[in-house]
Amino acid sequence: MKIGIVCYPTFGGSGVLATELGKYLAREGHRIHFITYSQPVRLDILEENIYYHEVNVQDYPLFEYQPYELALSSKMVNVALKYKLDLLHVHYAIPHAYAAYMAKQILKEQNVDTPIITTLHGTDITLVGRNPSYKPAVTFSINHSDKVTSVSESLKKDTLDFFGIKRPIEVIHNFVDLSLYNPEQDCKNTFAPNGEKIVTHISNFRKVKRIVDVVHIFKGITEKINAVLLMIGEGPEKEKARALALELGIADRIKFLGKTSEVVRVLCMSDLFLLPSEKESFGLAALEAMAAGVPVISTDTGGLPEVNIDGLSGYTCGVGDIEGMVQRSISILEDNLLQARFSKRARKQAEKFSLERIGPQYLQVYREAIAEKAKV
Repeated sequence: MKIGIVCYPTFGGSGVLATELGKYLAREGHRIHFITYSQPVRLDILEENIYYHEVNVQDYPLFEYQPYELALSSKMVNVALKYKLDLLHVHYAIPHAYAAYMAKQILKEQNVDTPIITTLHGTDITLVGRNPSYKPAVTFSINHSDKVTSVSESLKKDTLDFFGIKRPIEVIHNFVDLSLYNPEQDCKNTFAPNGEKIVTHISNFRKVKRIVDVVHIFKGITEKINAVLLMIGEGPEKEKARALALELGIADRIKFLGKTSEVVRVLCMSDLFLLPSEKESFGLAALEAMAAGVPVISTDTGGLPEVNIDGLSGYTCGVGDIEGMVQRSISILEDNLLQARFSKRARKQAEKFSLERIGPQYLQVYREAIAEKAKV
């Protein structure tokens, strides 16, 4: 198949999943065309069967905000015609599903009917999509997609509860490439020269991730455990977290690593992963930690309980339950045998979301969409 993939090229979960899915499909022999405004962070365009098409938005003084949707729709049309794409798979409803609908209508004018698959990832539904300015367009775009998928049962429920959706939504969970994650000790001394436990957090540092809670939880951990905290990512809450660390006297134990490309290596040397988010439609970062055999302490919100099983791969607590997360973190970190058991079970749970299990589910959706169009 010749597949167009539209995604955000950033550090967020939707872009990561879309990129990894495209790479998997390319290895399976399909030709994958990424269409976005810059090269996705995890994409190697030198890989076989992978192509990248940049969306250029021209500056024009009339516009206060440049019309990215128009440029994206036009690029989708051009790529679909030039490379004879079998389908377009858009990740994140805003504005990709809407732009894809416009592209589909333009293509129909040229007697080309290209199926559109829309994958819902989270804040496109639970946060941004609920804005009254966007809700009608989001509803319309989902209803006019040929196939709709959601990364969790929780997100599917949220979508059906809030939007007037008439199309069926199929749950295809996020996935992880297990082959990338192997325990790594050779550079653990870089961050833990005195045998400290390594606690890790990864996110885009937005308010919904409750970065301040991460710092407070870590402070509680250090009351009993000799540990360091590695913070991966960038975002608006970063400086607030840094200031709190200084105030609590633990700044020297926390390292902000930014948008490092060494996420896998950091996870493979970690002892515990913290994700105290206010809302997570799935929790891809938690799954990646579990793939590395890292127990997870998370909230029990959204799709997280579908991924992190309380008492099995780690623990879940209520949003804002800092003390509960501190106590559960300490219980794992202070007992090496218990930590080893959690580590083994976390990896086992991650295997349920392996790329080899989830990838074929997307291929099945693609085949169904193409077959349905052929019947028309």
